[in-house]
Amino acid sequence: MPDPANETQIDDVDRRLLRVLQRDGRISNLDLAQRCNLSPSACSERVRRLRERGVIQGYAAQLDPRAVGRALLIFVEVQLDRTTGDTFAEFAAAARRTPEILECHMVAGGFDYLIKARLPDMAAYRSFLGDVLVAMPGVRETRTYAVLEEVKSVTELPL
Repeated sequence: MPDPANETQIDDVDRRLLRVLQRDGRISNLDLAQRCNLSPSACSERVRRLRERGVIQGYAAQLDPRAVGRALLIFVEVQLDRTTGDTFAEFAAAARRTPEILECHMVAGGFDYLIKARLPDMAAYRSFLGDVLVAMPGVRETRTYAVLEEVKSVTELPL
């Protein structure tokens, strides 16, 4: 089975398809085929193969965080008290179960994880920090960065 991480297995036609789909995941197959200079059947087959190979992982609506009561964007550095496999696994499992956490990345450097979270406001963040985040397995220390202005926020990968 081809490795989706290996970019050489994605040709120029696939890249055209992926660029259009990243901008508009709801585009019809006919419109996608026309924009990428393909027949509808060839277009459908390529998109199916990209999904099966895991290159296309899914489709989602992008929401305005303010419109759904999640205006505050927070980044948190998390340092664990132990760096053992069990501690990492337990922390990662807890992060996956926490809906306020949008992203959680294990990182190299002066701390162990970088978390991206969305909350209604600073009072909600304070509760989240005290009731949820510091109670997660292995958390020794956190550093919080509240976003004052989102300069750039995209989901589209450059192809």
